[in-house]
Amino acid sequence: MAKMKSDVTDLRLAADGKKKILWADRDMPVLTLIRERFAKQKPLRGLTIGCCMHVTSETANLMRTLKAGGAQVSLCASNPLSTQDHTAASLVKDFGISVYARRAESVKVFYQHLNQVIDTRPHITMDDGADLVNVLHTKRQKEAKNIYASMEETTTGVIRLRAMANDGILKFPVVAVNDADTKHLFDNRYGTGQSTLDGVVRATDVLLAGKHVVVVGYGWCGRGVAMRARGAGAIVHVTEVDPLKGLEAVMDGFNVAPMSELASIGEVFVTVTGNKHVLRAEHFRKMRNGAIVCNSGHFDIEIDIPALKKLSRKVIKDVRPMVDEYQINARRSIFLLADGRLVNLSAATGHPASVMDMSFATQALCAEWIAKKGRKLGVEVHDVPHQIEEQVAKLKLKSMDVSIDRLTSTQKIYLASSGEGT
Repeated sequence: MAKMKSDVTDLRLAADGKKKILWADRDMPVLTLIRERFAKQKPLRGLTIGCCMHVTSETANLMRTLKAGGAQVSLCASNPLSTQDHTAASLVKDFGISVYARRAESVKVFYQHLNQVIDTRPHITMDDGADLVNVLHTKRQKEAKNIYASMEETTTGVIRLRAMANDGILKFPVVAVNDADTKHLFDNRYGTGQSTLDGVVRATDVLLAGKHVVVVGYGWCGRGVAMRARGAGAIVHVTEVDPLKGLEAVMDGFNVAPMSELASIGEVFVTVTGNKHVLRAEHFRKMRNGAIVCNSGHFDIEIDIPALKKLSRKVIKDVRPMVDEYQINARRSIFLLADGRLVNLSAATGHPASVMDMSFATQALCAEWIAKKGRKLGVEVHDVPHQIEEQVAKLKLKSMDVSIDRLTSTQKIYLASSGEGT
């Protein structure tokens, strides 16, 4: 244990980290069942798995599950501000897992940690934003030959990977875990929705009731944020570029309009698009005094922070923890949360464990599936097998003491035939 490689902030934080990991584990019954089976069967024996993910208590329980399955596991952060230092310390000290992550690490250290995970020569990688895959396709191409497959946890990463596949430059198979129904229908919608507003409230202590909240993007994450903001009593507006999603937002009861109109109305702005500069200089110029701006998309590019800084006569850092004040002039300020990074992980603790239970159960079972396939998967972006989705959903329902109906034999025959009609 003493010789195990790692780079964490302070191993003395481990006791607190272990308490939080085990607390999260109580709300992750599906992953617990999988871990117990993995411990007996060792389906990942002999494999090395390298992970670039948010270093949280929930992620820690996925790492424990992979190790229980027989894998050698290493973990680095997928975002400099999402690391929970106590969790990182406990993973190293209490669970014997190599971790390379320090909260608020520099970009240089962030990439150093990515390379340290790649140094373990993983057979399988898990990504949250495709940063490991990106390094393996650029500066570490030699190690890419060792990869059986990778798994991608977030929408932004899947977008990057599908683009690579379309361009013919993808070097190994990828499983789009983010696109699994057991992930995006629940994690993105309910997890992001709740944790994003949790981050906003923790950072600002703002009362959401009666506030004009502008949700930028109406994908699964945007749906969740809009739904939870309305539940808190906010007046919710949505901006979209996709006509179908815009139409859906209207029919869900939200006001839909261009950002050019909403910039002067909004009091809290949340970006969840996965795209670049969806809040720009022309929008900042229209925002009212005291407007709160934050991002819950994976990368810190959704808000054009350089443009905001250029417009400001003065920037006051940390007027509250995770809140910076950009003074546009003597009478108007805009408040940016968490440096434009994931507000739900930077200013709060991320998704609740119960929703991550499904996402990480899917990850664990996909790792087992890849281990069985070995090098037989085609070099493309693969969907999660339907049988894995069903297994996770059934286990989750069972853990919630919820039963569902079964098809009768007559119904099965009817659904499989074309003979009956009017």
